[in-house]
Amino acid sequence: MSKTVDYYVSLASPWTYMGGTRLPDIALRTGAEFVVKPIKAGPLFAATGGLPLPKRHPARRSYRLVELARWRGYWGLAMNIEPAFFPVDDSQAGRMVIAARQAEEDAVALSNAYLACVWEREQDIADPATLQAAADAAGFDGAALAAAAGSAEVEREYDANTAEAIEREVFGVPWFVYEGVPYWGQDRIEFLERALAN
Repeated sequence: MSKTVDYYVSLASPWTYMGGTRLPDIALRTGAEFVVKPIKAGPLFAATGGLPLPKRHPARRSYRLVELARWRGYWGLAMNIEPAFFPVDDSQAGRMVIAARQAEEDAVALSNAYLACVWEREQDIADPATLQAAADAAGFDGAALAAAAGSAEVEREYDANTAEAIEREVFGVPWFVYEGVPYWGQDRIEFLERALAN
Protein backbone atom coordinates (compact mmCIF):
# COMPACT_ATOMS: atom_id res chain seq x y z
CA MET A 1 0.00 0.00 0.00
CA SER A 2 1.33 3.42 -0.99
CA LYS A 3 2.31 5.79 1.81
CA THR A 4 2.24 9.31 0.42
CA VAL A 5 3.11 12.34 2.53
CA ASP A 6 2.45 15.89 1.37
CA TYR A 7 5.51 17.91 2.40
CA TYR A 8 5.14 21.71 2.45
CA VAL A 9 8.45 23.58 2.49
CA SER A 10 10.20 26.89 2.41
CA LEU A 11 13.72 26.51 1.06
CA ALA A 12 15.01 29.23 3.37
CA SER A 13 13.72 27.65 6.59
CA PRO A 14 16.17 26.24 9.16
CA TRP A 15 13.47 23.92 10.47
CA THR A 16 12.86 22.59 6.96
CA TYR A 17 16.61 22.06 6.62
CA MET A 18 16.65 20.05 9.84
CA GLY A 19 13.61 17.99 8.96
CA GLY A 20 14.66 17.44 5.37
CA THR A 21 17.94 15.80 6.38
CA ARG A 22 15.93 13.01 8.02
CA LEU A 23 13.52 12.22 5.21
CA PRO A 24 15.65 9.97 2.97
CA ASP A 25 16.25 7.53 5.86
CA ILE A 26 12.59 7.64 6.88
CA ALA A 27 11.56 6.90 3.30
CA LEU A 28 13.90 3.89 3.24
CA ARG A 29 12.62 2.54 6.56
CA THR A 30 8.92 3.02 5.88
CA GLY A 31 8.52 3.00 2.10
CA ALA A 32 6.95 6.45 2.22
CA GLU A 33 6.96 8.88 -0.67
CA PHE A 34 7.34 12.56 0.22
CA VAL A 35 5.66 14.88 -2.29
CA VAL A 36 7.56 18.15 -1.99
CA LYS A 37 5.38 21.26 -2.21
CA PRO A 38 7.34 24.52 -2.04
CA ILE A 39 5.12 27.37 -0.85
CA LYS A 40 5.38 31.16 -0.82
CA ALA A 41 5.96 32.01 2.83
CA GLY A 42 4.86 35.64 2.58
CA PRO A 43 1.27 34.92 1.50
CA LEU A 44 1.08 31.98 3.91
CA PHE A 45 2.10 34.12 6.89
CA ALA A 46 -0.24 36.91 5.82
CA ALA A 47 -3.15 34.47 5.65
CA THR A 48 -2.43 32.68 8.93
CA GLY A 49 -1.18 35.42 11.26
CA GLY A 50 2.53 34.66 11.12
CA LEU A 51 5.31 37.21 11.01
CA PRO A 52 8.55 37.13 9.02
CA LEU A 53 11.61 36.88 11.26
CA PRO A 54 12.68 40.57 11.11
CA LYS A 55 9.23 41.64 12.38
CA ARG A 56 9.15 39.31 15.38
CA HIS A 57 9.77 40.53 18.91
CA PRO A 58 13.46 40.41 19.96
CA ALA A 59 12.63 37.87 22.66
CA ARG A 60 11.26 35.48 20.04
CA ARG A 61 14.26 36.01 17.77
CA SER A 62 16.65 35.39 20.65
CA TYR A 63 14.96 32.18 21.78
CA ARG A 64 14.83 30.94 18.19
CA LEU A 65 18.66 30.86 18.20
CA VAL A 66 18.63 28.85 21.43
CA GLU A 67 16.31 26.28 19.86
CA LEU A 68 18.31 26.12 16.63
CA ALA A 69 21.51 25.43 18.58
CA ARG A 70 19.73 22.85 20.73
CA TRP A 71 18.35 20.90 17.76
CA ARG A 72 21.63 21.22 15.82
CA GLY A 73 23.41 19.52 18.71
CA TYR A 74 20.69 16.91 19.23
CA TRP A 75 20.87 15.73 15.63
CA GLY A 76 24.59 16.42 15.11
CA LEU A 77 24.07 18.70 12.13
CA ALA A 78 26.76 20.74 10.35
CA MET A 79 24.69 23.89 10.60
CA ASN A 80 25.45 27.60 10.94
CA ILE A 81 22.49 29.01 12.89
CA GLU A 82 23.27 32.59 11.74
CA PRO A 83 24.21 32.11 8.09
CA ALA A 84 25.56 34.86 5.87
CA PHE A 85 22.63 34.76 3.43
CA PHE A 86 19.52 34.80 5.57
CA PRO A 87 16.80 35.96 5.26
CA VAL A 88 16.93 35.12 1.57
CA ASP A 89 14.53 35.02 -1.36
CA ASP A 90 13.93 31.31 -1.97
CA SER A 91 11.41 31.70 -4.79
CA GLN A 92 13.66 30.56 -7.65
CA ALA A 93 14.86 27.62 -5.58
CA GLY A 94 11.23 26.71 -4.97
CA ARG A 95 10.46 26.88 -8.68
CA MET A 96 13.43 24.66 -9.53
CA VAL A 97 12.31 22.06 -6.97
CA ILE A 98 8.85 22.12 -8.54
CA ALA A 99 10.43 21.70 -11.97
CA ALA A 100 12.35 18.67 -10.68
CA ARG A 101 9.18 17.16 -9.24
CA GLN A 102 7.31 17.75 -12.49
CA ALA A 103 10.14 15.94 -14.31
CA GLU A 104 9.74 13.03 -11.86
CA GLU A 105 13.20 13.58 -10.42
CA ASP A 106 14.14 13.36 -6.73
CA ALA A 107 12.76 16.69 -5.54
CA VAL A 108 13.51 15.86 -1.89
CA ALA A 109 17.20 15.56 -2.74
CA LEU A 110 17.18 18.87 -4.60
CA SER A 111 15.34 20.66 -1.80
CA ASN A 112 17.88 19.31 0.68
CA ALA A 113 20.72 20.51 -1.53
CA TYR A 114 19.32 24.04 -1.57
CA LEU A 115 18.66 24.05 2.17
CA ALA A 116 22.26 22.95 2.74
CA CYS A 117 23.44 25.89 0.62
CA VAL A 118 21.90 28.25 3.15
CA TRP A 119 22.50 26.45 6.43
CA GLU A 120 25.80 24.63 5.83
CA ARG A 121 27.71 26.26 2.99
CA GLU A 122 27.06 30.02 3.37
CA GLN A 123 25.74 30.29 -0.19
CA ASP A 124 23.13 32.67 -1.58
CA ILE A 125 20.17 30.77 -3.04
CA ALA A 126 18.81 34.02 -4.49
CA ASP A 127 21.71 33.78 -6.96
CA PRO A 128 20.79 31.77 -10.10
CA ALA A 129 24.40 30.64 -10.57
CA THR A 130 24.43 29.21 -7.04
CA LEU A 131 21.20 27.32 -7.69
CA GLN A 132 22.42 25.86 -10.96
CA ALA A 133 25.79 24.83 -9.50
CA ALA A 134 24.16 23.22 -6.47
CA ALA A 135 21.76 21.30 -8.70
CA ASP A 136 24.62 20.11 -10.88
CA ALA A 137 26.63 19.02 -7.83
CA ALA A 138 23.62 17.04 -6.57
CA GLY A 139 23.36 15.14 -9.87
CA PHE A 140 20.70 17.21 -11.63
CA ASP A 141 20.85 19.20 -14.86
CA GLY A 142 20.87 22.66 -13.35
CA ALA A 143 20.51 24.51 -16.64
CA ALA A 144 17.50 22.42 -17.65
CA LEU A 145 15.82 22.93 -14.29
CA ALA A 146 16.48 26.68 -14.40
CA ALA A 147 14.87 26.86 -17.85
CA ALA A 148 11.87 24.80 -16.78
CA ALA A 149 11.47 26.88 -13.61
CA GLY A 150 10.45 29.87 -15.72
CA SER A 151 7.41 28.13 -17.17
CA ALA A 152 3.82 29.13 -16.50
CA GLU A 153 3.13 25.55 -15.42
CA VAL A 154 5.69 25.77 -12.62
CA GLU A 155 4.36 29.14 -11.47
CA ARG A 156 0.82 27.77 -11.42
CA GLU A 157 1.92 24.88 -9.23
CA TYR A 158 3.80 27.23 -6.89
CA ASP A 159 0.68 29.34 -6.45
CA ALA A 160 -1.50 26.23 -6.13
CA ASN A 161 0.78 24.79 -3.44
CA THR A 162 0.46 28.01 -1.45
CA ALA A 163 -3.33 28.18 -1.84
CA GLU A 164 -3.63 24.50 -0.91
CA ALA A 165 -1.47 25.01 2.17
CA ILE A 166 -3.64 27.90 3.33
CA GLU A 167 -6.79 25.84 2.68
CA ARG A 168 -5.32 22.98 4.76
CA GLU A 169 -4.51 25.38 7.62
CA VAL A 170 -0.75 25.10 7.22
CA PHE A 171 0.92 27.94 9.15
CA GLY A 172 4.59 26.94 9.30
CA VAL A 173 7.22 24.73 7.71
CA PRO A 174 8.12 21.99 7.40
CA TRP A 175 4.55 20.74 7.39
CA PHE A 176 3.58 17.18 6.63
CA VAL A 177 0.15 15.69 5.95
CA TYR A 178 -0.28 11.92 6.04
CA GLU A 179 -3.70 10.31 5.80
CA GLY A 180 -5.28 13.68 6.56
CA VAL A 181 -3.29 14.21 9.76
CA PRO A 182 -0.97 17.26 9.99
CA TYR A 183 2.50 17.27 11.52
CA TRP A 184 4.24 20.62 11.94
CA GLY A 185 7.97 21.04 12.38
CA GLN A 186 11.13 19.01 12.58
CA ASP A 187 10.21 18.07 16.16
CA ARG A 188 7.07 16.16 15.05
CA ILE A 189 8.88 13.95 12.55
CA GLU A 190 9.18 11.11 15.05
CA PHE A 191 5.37 11.06 15.37
CA LEU A 192 5.08 11.05 11.58
CA GLU A 193 7.49 8.13 11.30
CA ARG A 194 5.51 6.17 13.89
CA ALA A 195 2.37 6.67 11.81
CA LEU A 196 4.20 5.61 8.64
CA ALA A 197 5.52 2.47 10.35
CA ASN A 198 2.00 1.22 11.18
